[in-house]
Amino acid sequence: MRIAAVLGAILLAAGIALAGWFVGTSIVESRAPLRVVTVKGLSERDVEANLGFWPIRFVATGATLEAARAGLEQSEAAVYAFLTERGFAEEEIQVQNVLVEDRAAGYNAGSTPDEFRFVLTEDMLVTTDRVRDLADASRSVADLLRQGVVFSSDAYTAGASFVFTGINDLKSEMLTEATQRARETAEQFARESGAVVGDIQNANQGVFEILPAVEIPNDRPEKQIAKKVRVVTTITYSLVD
Repeated sequence: MRIAAVLGAILLAAGIALAGWFVGTSIVESRAPLRVVTVKGLSERDVEANLGFWPIRFVATGATLEAARAGLEQSEAAVYAFLTERGFAEEEIQVQNVLVEDRAAGYNAGSTPDEFRFVLTEDMLVTTDRVRDLADASRSVADLLRQGVVFSSDAYTAGASFVFTGINDLKSEMLTEATQRARETAEQFARESGAVVGDIQNANQGVFEILPAVEIPNDRPEKQIAKKVRVVTTITYSLVD
């Protein structure tokens, strides 16, 4: 009995010691730093805008409301003819707004000449997928000036703007390419550090940007038909020795 008790005590002590070794080893391993590398992958596509907008604002004045209205109707007819002659359909041309101002009722009424008492302003908007034709038309406004159309001097009539709406058709392909390039960068880093790229620890697909094809200082990017779609993904990989 005494021998059995001693043997049992020895086995118990050995079991406790072995369990302590496993726990200690686990703690050491859990405290070992996880080696990771964070890399970026870029994907770009050159595209062309597929939708154009041209806001046109013109004005007419007159001593009477009727005279100003007649002048505005004449200008509207000239603008419509100008656009339809270039192949734009009626549904692509919309009157957005007509404003009427009686300057005789304004703060500076006394200094307003009678022939300019009434000022009528009309906003038209051309919306089309014929972006090249729209660009050509917006550059030919001198033809309308020769017909007596008076454009507003504000930024509203600063020409046509162009957008690209087909980004959803590019997302999958571009994300795949950006991810592959990020992986290639991670693998190059791993080779140089004597490691192997492991699993993805974290990933951020980034934001798709639509930029002008040529970035010109102080220029309005929406005026360019040629665009560039860009996305940058950020991925963190584990490194395995």
